[in-house]
Amino acid sequence: MALRQSTQLGAATALFGVLSFLLAIVAELKKPPYGTPIRGAGVVLCRFPPDPTVALGVLSALAAACCAGVGAVSVFFPYNGRPIPRKALFGYTLLHVFFHLAIGVTVAGVAMTVWATATEAVHHVRNVHRDLGYACPTAKTGLFGGAAFVNLDASLFWLACLMLAGNVREDYFDDQDQGGEDRGGGGSPGLEEKK
Repeated sequence: MALRQSTQLGAATALFGVLSFLLAIVAELKKPPYGTPIRGAGVVLCRFPPDPTVALGVLSALAAACCAGVGAVSVFFPYNGRPIPRKALFGYTLLHVFFHLAIGVTVAGVAMTVWATATEAVHHVRNVHRDLGYACPTAKTGLFGGAAFVNLDASLFWLACLMLAGNVREDYFDDQDQGGEDRGGGGSPGLEEKK
């Protein structure tokens, strides 16, 4: 039995969201607390143990971006070849709010992930310092973990948008099938047009 299109897109959204979460958590756990300072002639060279933190951070950010992409597509996708106008979709206030929240939380999660990844990469690349007391730190502890939870929250917002869009779609096509007549309050609250 084939899965419905909405189920497939919802599963893909959830998969990318959970993948982003897990990659960022593993990046947090694998990140060394600090490097080894090697003192030379007037400089300190920081040597860091080999770790996959930067690669995992990049993959986590990409997975979060894919989650947002699939989530946005799932809202606008013409299921069974029956598109719905954007005005009808965003006329439903709750979907309008959740869609914009999903975008905001996604941007925050990806930004946090990229910031933590870039900070870690800079520590690894710029490892020669003139300050002889330099302790060779890495990115702040908890940045990847915080980004992981924000990315997971973003995927949940996209899933909520998918469910709300399904409700709007169902109400819209029920109204269309009935000839566009007013159903006497039988539709979802907030489906009426915004003024």
